[in-house]
Amino acid sequence: MAAYYIESEGEVAIIDPLRETAPYIRKAEKDSARIKYIFETHFHADFVSGHLELSAKSGGQIVYGPNANCTFNCYEAKDGEEFKVGKVTIKALHTPGHTPESTTYLLLDEQGKQHCIFSGDTLFIGDVGRPDLAIKSNVTQYDLSGLLYESLHSKIMPLPDDVIVYPGHGAGSACGKNMSKETVDTLGHQKQVNYALQAKSKEAFIKEITDGLLPPPQYFSKNAMLNKQGAASLDEVYSHGLKKLSPAEMEVVVEETGALVLDTRDPQVFAQGFIPGSINIGINGQFAPWVGALITDLKQPIVVVCDEGKAEETIMRLARVGYDNTIGYLDGGITSWKNAGKELDTVTSIPATEFEKRYAVNQLHVLDVRRPGEFSTEHVVNAENKPLDFINEWTNEINRDETYYVHCAGGYRSMITASILKSRGFENLVEVAGGYGAIAKTDIAKTNLVTETK
Repeated sequence: MAAYYIESEGEVAIIDPLRETAPYIRKAEKDSARIKYIFETHFHADFVSGHLELSAKSGGQIVYGPNANCTFNCYEAKDGEEFKVGKVTIKALHTPGHTPESTTYLLLDEQGKQHCIFSGDTLFIGDVGRPDLAIKSNVTQYDLSGLLYESLHSKIMPLPDDVIVYPGHGAGSACGKNMSKETVDTLGHQKQVNYALQAKSKEAFIKEITDGLLPPPQYFSKNAMLNKQGAASLDEVYSHGLKKLSPAEMEVVVEETGALVLDTRDPQVFAQGFIPGSINIGINGQFAPWVGALITDLKQPIVVVCDEGKAEETIMRLARVGYDNTIGYLDGGITSWKNAGKELDTVTSIPATEFEKRYAVNQLHVLDVRRPGEFSTEHVVNAENKPLDFINEWTNEINRDETYYVHCAGGYRSMITASILKSRGFENLVEVAGGYGAIAKTDIAKTNLVTETK
């Protein structure tokens, strides 16, 4: 997710602020500037915005586009309406499609030249926003796809080619399906390379952007509602989340509250020793999206196990996606747990070369937890595709008495999978370190869905 800070002549506009508002306030104070506007491109589904808290602390006016129907104090901009920020101008371009209220903000420089757009989830680098996230709307995915086509072709593509595109997200976000790792580009270049802008007709565009679109993560609709209704202040979240717990205190808290023990250490470190029943989602990977996809209750009490000095970051990143009920963290991390003589569990992890040897002499049960598109490109012969995204649906389909060799692309998702299965009573698990990236370098038999169906 991307947020933008624009300053001119002592006035500041912030586009799509993150939930932690202190950095914006500190920067404005340092520059003796005033936060005048807080522009929102839409009601975000994949993170909780800091708009309400930032407005309360800075006095900045919250601005949404048409059809926002805010339940809090905000200004609903008209299509084409302009806002002065020092010597620059920000123009609201209503671009519905991703959501009905989606708005792109066009920045005009001091000379009135069209300089850049803050496109939110309307236009990404390499993609456009998915059209199936409207909350409590009577418009369909097909309707929104058509609106998105019209928005792009009537509002954005007519802009000069040298206009810079600043999107709301980059690679890894579930708000699109083909986002580039690049975070900025010119509009002209996007017209040439963005598949969604190549469509010859509205019907072709709708087909292109909806084909292969996986269901949105379950937390998206919940985050969108939080952004519509308002969330707790981050200060309040920290007040109970940053509570230090000794091993003994942690055991009591977990027992009394039913808290989930979330271990955010790196996968291979986690494998060597962890609190029985804890779940591993590493802070150094795509942490927030996987938390949001796998922990179905935003109000779930959570106790954190993390590396030294990472507690505040972990709690903040949980709060970014609406998980505000962190109730403490293990003081001293896993070392304190060991020193207290508490029980540890482990996950067996082997290198791809060892996996290759075992595969050559035995018929192994291989769980490939990558997404279907990754699996179809190439996979180990006879592997089962069980995407982590749908683990709650397929857990009961596998046999607790069998030994399963689990891998993903690089080792992040496979350790999440192993930890969840372990917590559910599956003991016979072997994780393949390095995932398919390492397996691909071996001589193990591989295939793809094209050759399998011939």
